[in-house]
Amino acid sequence: MKKRIAAVTSSYRLLNQKNHASNRILHHHRRFNANFNQVIRSSSTSEGVTHHCGPVPLKHFLASCRWDLQKSSLIHMQNMPIIQQRNFGSVASTIVQRNPLFSTINHDDIIYFEKILGVKNVIQDDEELQPANTDWMHKYKGSSKLMLQPENTDELSQILKYCNSRCLAVVPQGGNTGLVGGSVPVFDEVSGVLVCDAGCILENLISFLDKQGFIMPLDLGAKGSCQIGGNVSTNAGGLRLVRYGSLHGTVLGLEVVLANGNVIDMLGTLRKDNTGYDLKHLFIGSEGSLGIITKVSILTPAKLSAVNIAFLACQDYISCQKLLFQAKRRLGEILSAFEFLDAQAMNLVLQHLDGVRNPLPSAIYNFYVLIETTGSNESSDKEKLEAFLLHAMENGLVSDGALAQDMNQASSFWHIREGVPEALMKAGAVYKYDLSLPVEKMYDLVEEIRIRLGAAANVVGYGHLGDGNLHLNVSTPQYDDTILAQIEPFVYEWTSRHHGSISAEHGLGLMKAEKIYYSKSSGTVQLMASIKKLLDPSGILNPYKVIPPSLLS
Repeated sequence: MKKRIAAVTSSYRLLNQKNHASNRILHHHRRFNANFNQVIRSSSTSEGVTHHCGPVPLKHFLASCRWDLQKSSLIHMQNMPIIQQRNFGSVASTIVQRNPLFSTINHDDIIYFEKILGVKNVIQDDEELQPANTDWMHKYKGSSKLMLQPENTDELSQILKYCNSRCLAVVPQGGNTGLVGGSVPVFDEVSGVLVCDAGCILENLISFLDKQGFIMPLDLGAKGSCQIGGNVSTNAGGLRLVRYGSLHGTVLGLEVVLANGNVIDMLGTLRKDNTGYDLKHLFIGSEGSLGIITKVSILTPAKLSAVNIAFLACQDYISCQKLLFQAKRRLGEILSAFEFLDAQAMNLVLQHLDGVRNPLPSAIYNFYVLIETTGSNESSDKEKLEAFLLHAMENGLVSDGALAQDMNQASSFWHIREGVPEALMKAGAVYKYDLSLPVEKMYDLVEEIRIRLGAAANVVGYGHLGDGNLHLNVSTPQYDDTILAQIEPFVYEWTSRHHGSISAEHGLGLMKAEKIYYSKSSGTVQLMASIKKLLDPSGILNPYKVIPPSLLS
C-alpha cells in the first residue's frame, strides 16, 4: 500500500484534480493529485475471434443478412463475429495563499519521519520532488520540500497523527510512479469480492482477476498506473459505468486513516449491511480531503466471453440520441459502452496521432459512435447486435459503420476514442470541461460555445453518451484570457441552468472548489464543510481543495 504524502510547507499552486494522465499522454480522467499512466484499451477476452484482413463494413454486412434478420430473430451469421477490443479552466497560474496556521517543516520533523519510514522513503531531492509537485497540465506548481512513502497502514497512521499534532498540511498522492503494484490482493471466487491495498495498480488488478475469470467493474484508459485507492477517492467513472454503475455501488468496504491517525475499519465484504450509517460513501469521491484510503473491498462481476465492437457514423446529434435510446432498448443488459465524438475530435486524432486510421474513410461524418456489448452467449449477442444495427440503418440513424473482426481492430477503434485528449494536447493549448448534462442537451452547449468563440478556437465535444458525460474542449494555439472570458463563467452558468453538474467525473480539486455552488446548494456545501471540520478539524488533509477555503477558515 505504498502511498505518497507531500508535506506542504509554503505558498503553493498544487492541483488536487482527478487527473489521470499518461506516459503516452492518452488522457481520459483526471487524477487524485497524481499523474496516471494510460494504455490503449483492449479486450481481456479472445473467445470467438475470427481473423479478417479488415473491419467489416456495416452496409455490406447488413445487406447480406437483411432478409434473414427480418424473417427470423434466431438467424446466426457465423461468418461475421464481432469482438471487443493539455486541460484547463483558467489561463493564469492559480496561486493559493498559504494558510498561516500551518506549520513549516523543520529538521526534527525529518528525523521523526526517517525513524518511522527509513531514510530511503523520505524524499528531499528537488529533482525527485519536481514530478510530484507538478500537475499533468503544468498549470499548478507546488513547492513541497518533502515526500514520504509509507508502506503500510500503521506507518501512514503514525505520520498523520504526527502531522496533525504539528499542524503540517499533507497531500495524498497515489499514481505518479506506481510505487506499489506488488501487494497481493485477496479474492473470494464464490462471492466475487476482491480485497486489496489502496496502492494496487488498476491494470494489475484487472490482470489478476482475468486469471480468476472475473473483471474489475472499473476500466480507465489510465489503468496502466492509476491506483485503486486514488480511483475510489475520486470516484472515477470510466468506460464501464453504463454497465456496472459507479464505485458507490461496487465498493463494499474501505479502510481509512483519518487526519488524527485513527484507523477506521469499514472493510466489509457483505453486499447487505443495514446497521446504521454507511460511512464509506463519505470517502468515495472526497478526493482525500476527509481521510486517506488504505484498503478497498470491491464486488467484481464474472468475465463474459462474448465481446463485440461497432464503430458507427451519424449525420447529426439527434441521431446519436436516438441510437442510444434504441441501444438501451434493443441491446439491454449486454450494452457495456456507448461513446461518442464529433467530427472535430476525429479530425484532430487523424491529424496528430501516428498510425491512426479512419475505419470509415469513404465520407466525412458529423458524429461517430463506439458501441461495445459484452455477454455470455456469443450467438445470441450477435443476433441482438445485428438486429439492432439493421434497425438503425433502415431508420436512418446510422450512415455507415464498421465491425471489429479481431483484437487489433477492436483496439484501434478504442484508440480513436481514447486518443482525443492526446491529439488535443498536440494541437496546442486546451481548455477542458467535464460536465454531466441531460443527454438531449449535451451537444447544445458545444454548439453555443462554438458560436461564442467563432474562428478563434476549435471547439470539440466527445464523451460518455451512455451516462450523459460531456467532455467539452476548446483548442487554441496558445492560452488567452480573452478566450477564457468567453468560456467562463458562461459554461458553468449554462450547465447550472440546465440542471447539470460542473464535474461529472473529474472532481473539483483546486480549480473548481469555488465553483461548487453551480452544482450544489449553499446548505449542501455548508454541510460538507461541517463534515470536513468534524473529521479534519485542523484542515491538514488536501487543503484548499473541494470545499471553498472561506468556509473552513
